[in-house]
Amino acid sequence: MLERQCGIRAGGLRQALRLRCRAEVASGALWRFQLCSGQIHAVPKHRASPEGWKLEKQNRQHEHTAHTGPHAAHAPLDRRLALIMQPDHLALLGEGLSGIERETLRVEDNGALALTPHPRALGSALTNEEITTDYSESLLEFITPPQRDAADVIARLDEIHQFAYRKLGTELLWSDSMPPALPPEAVIPIADYGTSHIGKLKHVYRRGLALRYGKPMQCIAGIHYNFSLAEPLWTLLREHEGATQSARDYQSARYVALIRNFRRYSWLLMYLFGASPVLHAEFLRGREHGLDAFDEGTLGLPYATSLRMSDLGYQNSAQSEVSPCYDCLPSYIDALTQAVSQPHPAYEALGTQRDGEWIQLSTNLLQIENEFYATIRPKRVTYSGERPVQALARRGVQYVEVRCIDIDPFQPVGIDVDTARFIDAFLLFCALDDSPSCSDAENRENRDNFAHVVKEGRKPGLVLHRGGEAITLFDWAETLLDRIDRTAAAFDLQRGGAHYAHTMALQRAKVQDVSLTPSARVMAALEPLRGTSGGAFQAFALAQSQRHAQTLRDMPLDARVVEHFETLARKSLDAQAELERTQVGDFDAFVADYLAGTLGAATA
Repeated sequence: MLERQCGIRAGGLRQALRLRCRAEVASGALWRFQLCSGQIHAVPKHRASPEGWKLEKQNRQHEHTAHTGPHAAHAPLDRRLALIMQPDHLALLGEGLSGIERETLRVEDNGALALTPHPRALGSALTNEEITTDYSESLLEFITPPQRDAADVIARLDEIHQFAYRKLGTELLWSDSMPPALPPEAVIPIADYGTSHIGKLKHVYRRGLALRYGKPMQCIAGIHYNFSLAEPLWTLLREHEGATQSARDYQSARYVALIRNFRRYSWLLMYLFGASPVLHAEFLRGREHGLDAFDEGTLGLPYATSLRMSDLGYQNSAQSEVSPCYDCLPSYIDALTQAVSQPHPAYEALGTQRDGEWIQLSTNLLQIENEFYATIRPKRVTYSGERPVQALARRGVQYVEVRCIDIDPFQPVGIDVDTARFIDAFLLFCALDDSPSCSDAENRENRDNFAHVVKEGRKPGLVLHRGGEAITLFDWAETLLDRIDRTAAAFDLQRGGAHYAHTMALQRAKVQDVSLTPSARVMAALEPLRGTSGGAFQAFALAQSQRHAQTLRDMPLDARVVEHFETLARKSLDAQAELERTQVGDFDAFVADYLAGTLGAATA
């Protein structure tokens, strides 16, 4: 989600880094602090020599044996699960929250991008909390409130879609992550948020995205999955483990540990749920790509799972300079703070204004923190006028946002409850399992594994690397699913029934039979459409969009739900009008204050 943000830059973090990383990186280790590319990294002292690297590899092999060998019962995952599954503690597992942000392009009934303004009947894109826009005026974003049960999340997402379709006339919601045939870039409308300073700031930020990355890339859509565990559960774990950190710092450290494990294992999500093995040929607009021509209008790779998450989807060479360290929260904050403060020569050459109009918020490497593309982010709800890193620095991590899930073109709302439940179980596994800090070598290995799976994840016998050693995707996936079974069982025990066991069986079947994966199903559905005018991809995605539109329009929607969304829309329009009516000061000064970090001072 491109959030409603303006606020204060983090400052004075370097000294805090030196103090807090010692407590937040794995306890008991000896650490040295290394400044690299403007970032402070906590690095084990034993890495300073070849013998140290050998020792680290032996330690990692020992950790892996602890997970999978005869002493597996003593692994952190099992110890923590045993604690949580005690009758006095189990209810805490049910107090965690999840939510979904689903992006989707509005298109005409023939599949062309809708160039109409954001429908007024859906409310203000600036102030409506559940229905807004992302990059483009044509790119809707539906946001569910956080819920304790995945089934309730999907039910609310259903309701938002049903309400939207009652206001869209003949327009459709595009069923795929990758966009349809797009008009010339100049025609693609950037989202408009009105004349208030914050509304104009959001628009200028998006103008900057177009300038830096091009509009087609910003028309890619996806599913963002938000996940948190209840704070009392973190308190229970902290007390049980005798951690000396504050409750806030322990919780943040555990969420960052979750992120490290997510980066190790997220290739599995790409195999199980990747659904963008092809794209429209016009999307690349003359770029070098190395894809195969499926037909005249469709490009892809035979074994790809998610081209959306490959270097052909979200990509920008400048962002390769941003390398957040996930050893502890302060180092992550420092990396992003550096990126939003560091001038970038190519952007400096463009400037911030052209012919008296703003074209980007700044000439720095990132305009704001959310410009950094990541598969997962640590998050904290922001106060008015507060930037994301400031919220994290002040109050710690509250939840994580998973950003690598493709829209499932076979589901009317882009995701189903079984996918949501598996993500819950997967993230709980990442949170509770051992999560040692990552060396540079492991970080490269994680990136390579992810890149291989998004481009050739269905290739028979595909080999990945774990701890420097080769392992087939099949064998590693089976091992991971065996371990995720344990967290799924905990959810079933807490909620009653066997819903999570059912979703685990579905995912295991995909590993056993690659034809069951969404990417394979897309390829199978494209085959009869090969050579269709406009290309098989366009024909398939349009047909799915039409099918889902009919399904959602035919579903009954409770009058109280309709009233809720209409009230939300009406109040959001009033809120935007009030912002514009009471606006004071000059926009240039507002941007200057934003960049100087003074807008959120009152809420600090």
